[in-house]
Amino acid sequence: MISGKTTLIAHIGYPTESFKAPMIYNPWFERKGIDACVVPMGLRPEHFAQGMAAILRLSNLRGALVTMPHKVTTVALLDELTPAVHIAGACNAVLRRADGTLLGDQFDGAGFVRGVLRKGRQLQGASVLVSGAGGVGSAIAASLAAAGVAELMLFDARPDGAQALADRLRAYYPRLKLRMGSNDPQGFDLIVNATPLGMQEGDPLPFDVRRIAPTTFVGEVVMKSEFTPLLRAARDKGCDVQVGTDMLFEMIPAYLEFFGFGLATPEELRATAAIAY
Repeated sequence: MISGKTTLIAHIGYPTESFKAPMIYNPWFERKGIDACVVPMGLRPEHFAQGMAAILRLSNLRGALVTMPHKVTTVALLDELTPAVHIAGACNAVLRRADGTLLGDQFDGAGFVRGVLRKGRQLQGASVLVSGAGGVGSAIAASLAAAGVAELMLFDARPDGAQALADRLRAYYPRLKLRMGSNDPQGFDLIVNATPLGMQEGDPLPFDVRRIAPTTFVGEVVMKSEFTPLLRAARDKGCDVQVGTDMLFEMIPAYLEFFGFGLATPEELRATAAIAY
């Protein structure tokens, strides 16, 4: 039951139809007896700056989860950034502190990497292709670099976006081999779709599946369906895969601690989640 005493966490993005986080957080809050609620809020890009500023003034708001397409533009609105945000150039968590200042953090990359490692895959020394250099792709690339991958191929429809990400990565990981400009998946240990492709019916596949080897691990960030067309095609080839919600379950414990709601494990969250597609 939502009351006048309920603490709100805004879940901000557009469109909201594919949001899964409320179906994980809210059942967990209920089970733990925590008077808090995650509320989806759709903001179109043209309304974002004004709308975000207004939402963050709500007196009963603890902070916000930020998702596509606002992870990059949120950075300019904040008072303080963690190192993860500086490297990724994007933010997916905003905490409004007691003095009203806004702290931004980034958990996408950590959630993705923790999910891959939990499945027994080796990242140290691996070669990886990341398609998409926006907020989520940048965060995943940064966390993969921190995990010790040997080579990153960065691809984005906007070449300047991939170049900017490469420049930020070089500043922190000068020994990392970085390449840009191709989304050919042949020869990589891990490939990641960090684009919105797969959210809409009729979207093209982000990779040429014919060139994906059965030994390649395929990761996805799109959550509109559990197994997107990319993941279904990859499974048909014998590939191990990671669904988009795996990243969520791995990162939410970090979010909960960030917002001051205590500790949880991915297993606890899965036991209470009420995800629907």
